[in-house]
Amino acid sequence: MTLLPDDLVALAGRVIAENRAVSRTISVAESCTGGLVAAALTEIPGSSDVFDRGFVTYSNEAKHQMLGVSNDIIDTFGAVSIACVWAMAQGALHRSKADVTVAISGIAGPDGGTTSKPVGTVVFARAAHGQEDDDVTAEERQIEPLSRAHVRHQAALVALELLLP
Repeated sequence: MTLLPDDLVALAGRVIAENRAVSRTISVAESCTGGLVAAALTEIPGSSDVFDRGFVTYSNEAKHQMLGVSNDIIDTFGAVSIACVWAMAQGALHRSKADVTVAISGIAGPDGGTTSKPVGTVVFARAAHGQEDDDVTAEERQIEPLSRAHVRHQAALVALELLLP
């Protein structure tokens, strides 16, 4: 029995197995998912071989203190921006023993959206050791805001996909 949706646990299992097969460790930096990705990864027996750590940096202050995200980035671009998740991913990579990391920030709703960043806006970044700083994978997605849980679930699935080798 698991507390998490089956599709999330199944994908987390693939992430652990496939990263183990290539001897790669992973970490995550989460905001809108609030630890959901880390929870899915640790649902898998033996995940400690692969999963180094998770940073839940829900507040802007936490992003700054725990991951070193510049206040200038947050003030200029906002916490839900490519610039912010890029900095979160870099911070998690350099503050962990992981080979690769994924960062997530977004607006799960039902409040908090704006015209330029509506509810369901989620940004992701992936960074890996040995990668050039300007070679980080980063993207913004618009997830249909059926509910707060739906946005967080879909965001966690995308983050897990980004952790596949």
